[in-house]
Amino acid sequence: MTHICIVRHGQTDWNHHGKLQGQTDIPLNETGRKQAEECREFLKESDWDVVVTTSLKRARETAEIINEALNLPMIEMNDFKERCFGIGEGLTREARMDKYPDFIFPGMEAEEDLEQRIEAGLREVINRFADKKVLLVSHGAVIHAIINKYHNKGSRLKQFKLFNGCLTNLHFHEKVWNVHDYNVTDHLIEFKK
Repeated sequence: MTHICIVRHGQTDWNHHGKLQGQTDIPLNETGRKQAEECREFLKESDWDVVVTTSLKRARETAEIINEALNLPMIEMNDFKERCFGIGEGLTREARMDKYPDFIFPGMEAEEDLEQRIEAGLREVINRFADKKVLLVSHGAVIHAIINKYHNKGSRLKQFKLFNGCLTNLHFHEKVWNVHDYNVTDHLIEFKK
């Protein structure tokens, strides 16, 4: 069985201010670095084979912080890069609702294109890391797409907030991907209060 633990990158200033990031390359803020450290402390208790990240700074920095304790090969795969939201990138939640209440922005990546590149990435993971344990640092829209496609309930979930630093576990067994759990935050201090 191939196991992927998907880590949503740590917080950025744009996350904090409710701005849509997409493929705009925003680094982690101090809270995001702390979340990555909390992920590292939790994830180092298990055996992993490889860390996969995207080229965006927020994912790459999260992966580097986690890998400080693991010392694993780190591979970049942009199949799992955040969805491009066109001119919606940089807009606050209020501005998006005012100008684009349907959440469709000029220049944004089509949902089908996003799904196709995620599928290509998952096929590559299976080809390169069959029966391995993979840590994948990725982004909210990508994780939502994976959860909605492979959640074992078989129906799309309503939109929900994925927290920065959350974990989603995905298994490939008997030629089928299944989401084991998602949006796991037990390891993050902000949820232990």
